[in-house]
Amino acid sequence: MKGFLDVVMKLEKIITVVGSLGGAAVDGVLAPKYLDLDIPYSIRNVAATIVHDAMTYYNGNTSSNPLAVGDLQDPYYWWVAGALWGTLLDYYHYTKDPSYNDVVIEALLSPYNLGPNHDFMPPEHASEEGNDDLYFWGSAALSAAERNFPQPDATKPSWLAIGANVFNSLQSRWNTTHCGGGLTWQIYPDNPNGMNYKNSITNGGFFQIAARMARATGNDTYRAWADRAWDWSWDVGLVDHDAWHVYDGTDSANDCAEVNRASYTYTSGVYLYGAAVMANHTGDPRWVDRATNLLAGAAWFFGPYGNATDILYEGACEPADRCNADMETHKAYLARNMWQATWMVPSLRPTVERYMNASAMAAAATCTGGADGHRCGMKWYVGGHDGNVGLGPQMTALEAIQGWLIEDAAPPLRGDAIQTVRDVEWTPVDPYRHDTS
Repeated sequence: MKGFLDVVMKLEKIITVVGSLGGAAVDGVLAPKYLDLDIPYSIRNVAATIVHDAMTYYNGNTSSNPLAVGDLQDPYYWWVAGALWGTLLDYYHYTKDPSYNDVVIEALLSPYNLGPNHDFMPPEHASEEGNDDLYFWGSAALSAAERNFPQPDATKPSWLAIGANVFNSLQSRWNTTHCGGGLTWQIYPDNPNGMNYKNSITNGGFFQIAARMARATGNDTYRAWADRAWDWSWDVGLVDHDAWHVYDGTDSANDCAEVNRASYTYTSGVYLYGAAVMANHTGDPRWVDRATNLLAGAAWFFGPYGNATDILYEGACEPADRCNADMETHKAYLARNMWQATWMVPSLRPTVERYMNASAMAAAATCTGGADGHRCGMKWYVGGHDGNVGLGPQMTALEAIQGWLIEDAAPPLRGDAIQTVRDVEWTPVDPYRHDTS
């Protein structure tokens, strides 16, 4: 009888949602404010609305300028484009909607993004590229590999080979001259801001890519590099030993004696997922503990006020209205990495679901802005739209909401299950024998 009643209640919810479409539908899409997390149909259609609006900020697929392919217009830097393609890869994997796949493939394989060495180091973007940018573009390629996403261009490497190239590019700049190791934020001396700064998004991104490459390939050298990147981050204090907050960075000019304790959502997410991947790959309970502690440490990003319990916010900028175009996207990467960590460490799921229940509903409730009446806002805790529209609010809401479909999506593949199509000719460098100073 209980099972029958459950079915009846679910049908009633579906009827309610469908019946509301007369006032909720805009050009055939479901207004996000009608989100029902108990109904996959509702989640998919709300996600479709949000991603459609997100893509209005991209015109590279219709531009006559080849440099615009896969890139975004100002005020968004090139790295945000790489992050957007990662979000669209998530969208396809969760919803099975292939509408944007051709755009993603075109963006990731464009020579003006992939670069001559197939490692997302294009000369055309050298003036704005740092080591952290490589994480976002490389993470997208790895997601494509882990999901056997189509790679139809036989003149380009497989997604996994591109991921390996990104790893090799980052590893080649590991520097032990100061601070005993680590990667600096910037790559080129022509861009001096950050040539001494060893920050958490760069080193956490390298850690996560190494962990995912280790799991995807079974190669112990990647595992060793993941261990080393984690140990270095822990030893210099990028990861707080008590609160498990992740801090912004440290400066090699004073041999990393002090840590900038600014903290952003996305760095907690990057380290969290890397630790969860290592837990899944190695079976070592220490990594389970680290992932669990990092999730607990991220709790300070949920609930800025007593009446906004478990709602995700960017504490460094939202309350003071000082979020720039970069910061507006940060919550997307914590939400993404929290959801994906539940694949690797299932014991994290109850906590993630608690946070993402309140956060997804609050995010959807903000999606009432703009001329079309369904653009998402940035501050989810205000109970409605906050007057801010942009790509960042679309991406953050999308990752929080579409993650609710993760239970029915396949976890990342590994080993022979990844179809590389073409031979991968590379040998990763042993982290303890080939330092670059």
